[in-house]
Amino acid sequence: MPLVRIDLVKGRATSDVQKIADAIHEALVEVMEIPVRDRFQVVTQHDAFEVVAEDAGLGFERDDSKVMIQIITQRGRTQNLKQRLYQRITSKLTITGVTPNNVFISYTENTPADWSFGFGKAQFLLGELKSYAS
Repeated sequence: MPLVRIDLVKGRATSDVQKIADAIHEALVEVMEIPVRDRFQVVTQHDAFEVVAEDAGLGFERDDSKVMIQIITQRGRTQNLKQRLYQRITSKLTITGVTPNNVFISYTENTPADWSFGFGKAQFLLGELKSYAS
């Protein structure tokens, strides 16, 4: 757990899409210290006009290699850890050919009650999974 949504502009090779997804997961494992098999990702590819990511007034441009990442996870991690995570994701994506200006990350927190991994149970609340909530 976290749940990660990755939105891309269509046109990348399947192997490149996999490298992007792997790089993001590796950063989560390294920085958040989640188990390697704690991987929940949804990758969606869109036509270019369907992925809009401007600069929010920061003065730079993005191109069609942009990667928009939504991380949904339990609350309880520090601001410092989140900043390290953003930096690590960006650095790992650079290795895949994605420039830092084309990485957009949104981080959303929730509670243990907001997760069910199957069987209609809230495994964090039942103590079946370790909770990171504060």
